[in-house]
Amino acid sequence: MKATNESTVTEFILLGLTDDPHLKSFLFLLFLGLYILTLLSNIVIITMIKITPRLQTPMYFFLSHLSFLDLCYCSNITPNMLVNFLSEKKSISFLGCMVQLFIFCSLGSTQCLMLAVMAYDRYVAVCSPLLYTVIMTKKLCIQLEIAAYMGGIIHSLIQTGCTFRLSFCGSNVINHFACDFPPLLIISCTSTYINELVLFIFASLVSMGAFLIILISYVYILFTILKLHSTVERQKTFSTCASHLTCVTLLYGTVLVTYLRPSSSYSQEQDKVISLIYTVIIPFLNPLIYSLRNKEVKAAFRKVVHRTVFLH
Repeated sequence: MKATNESTVTEFILLGLTDDPHLKSFLFLLFLGLYILTLLSNIVIITMIKITPRLQTPMYFFLSHLSFLDLCYCSNITPNMLVNFLSEKKSISFLGCMVQLFIFCSLGSTQCLMLAVMAYDRYVAVCSPLLYTVIMTKKLCIQLEIAAYMGGIIHSLIQTGCTFRLSFCGSNVINHFACDFPPLLIISCTSTYINELVLFIFASLVSMGAFLIILISYVYILFTILKLHSTVERQKTFSTCASHLTCVTLLYGTVLVTYLRPSSSYSQEQDKVISLIYTVIIPFLNPLIYSLRNKEVKAAFRKVVHRTVFLH
C-alpha cells in the first residue's frame, strides 16, 4: 500500500521506550500488571453501576462511559506496546497505524467532551438540586453521551485524514511507542504547516471548548458552595465534585502540554513520557480516584463482594 502517490511506505517501525533488554523486561512486567489492573478495575466499575439500583443516576451513567473510554483507550495502545517489548521487529502496518491513530484520537477527544458533560451534570446537581431530575432526564443523558462520541469521531476523522494525506517517502522510523500526530509529522517529507495549524485549531476547539464548559460550571458550583452556611454541607457538596476535578486536572495537564505547546519546545523523549501518562497511567488511576473518594461506589463494591462471598 502507498501512503500517497509519492510514498512507498507500507509500514512504520516503532522505536518504543528503550533499547535496554533488562529495562524492557522490567517495563513489560510493569505495564502488563498496570494493564490487567486497569481492565479489571474499569470492568468492575461498569458492572457495579449496571447491577446496583442505587447507582442508576446520571452521574454514574456518565461515569460508566468514562470507564468504558478508559478501557478502550488503554487497549488501543498497551497490547501493541507490550508485544513490541518482546519482539525484535517493532513494526506496524500503514493501515494499522492509521486505525490506531484514529481510535486514539477519537477516544481522547470523546473523553474530553465526556468530562465536560459530567461537569454540566455536577453544575445542575449543585446549583439546581430541586430541578435535577427534571433537567437531567434519561433522554438528555443519552443525547449528551451521543454528542460526546460523535464530536470525538468527527474530530478524529479530520485530524487523521489530514495526517495521512502527507507523504512518508523518507524514514519510516517513529521515535515513539505508538502512532501519534507529533512523531508522524516529524518523519513526513512534505510540508506539515497545514497539519500543525489544523491540529492546533481543532485540538484547541475540542479540548479548550470542553475545558471552558468545565471552568464555567465550576465557577457557578463554587459560588453556590460559598453561599452554604454549614461547613459540613460545603464539604459534602464539594466532595461530590472532587473526583471529577482530579480527573480533569490529570487529563488536561497532559493534553495541553502535548498538543498546545510551541513546536520549538517539542522533545520526542519528553513526549513519550507524557504520552505514557494519558495512555496508561490515567486509565489506571481514574477508577481508583472515583472508587476511593466515592462512598456510594465503595458501598456498592462491598455489597457485591459480600454477596459473592456469601454465595460461595
